[in-house]
Amino acid sequence: MPSFTNQIANLTQVGPIAEVLVGPSQALAKALQVKGSAVPQPIRVTAMVDTGASSTVITPSVVQALGVQPVGVQQMSTPSTQQPVVVHQYDVSLHFPNGVTVHGARALEAPLGGQHIQCLIGRDVLQHGVLIYIGYARQFTLSF
Repeated sequence: MPSFTNQIANLTQVGPIAEVLVGPSQALAKALQVKGSAVPQPIRVTAMVDTGASSTVITPSVVQALGVQPVGVQQMSTPSTQQPVVVHQYDVSLHFPNGVTVHGARALEAPLGGQHIQCLIGRDVLQHGVLIYIGYARQFTLSF
């Protein structure tokens, strides 16, 4: 089972973060190639593993940098909104450290204002793996 471990000196303050490459899903890349369109290169983002997020989220700036089109819409509830908001969905691949890749994730586009991250890794991705959070060692491991 491929995995990676991050040790973060101030884990309690910044959370379980990792540098991740976000790119188009394999299916989207293949469809673009068949059409003769350019396949966007993955972009490096700071992502936080968030067991409180039901879905993976990427910011509008990530979507803009990738230049991908939405594949659908979904209602999303957030801690800062009283009513669900409608957001776009995108098919992406997530490339973690150590060659750990999750293909075919469906990410929602939403701002993550005031935070040092551009992506949340939600339970939709975590359901396929194992997350070990060792607070006293200031580290976490993610395996798929």
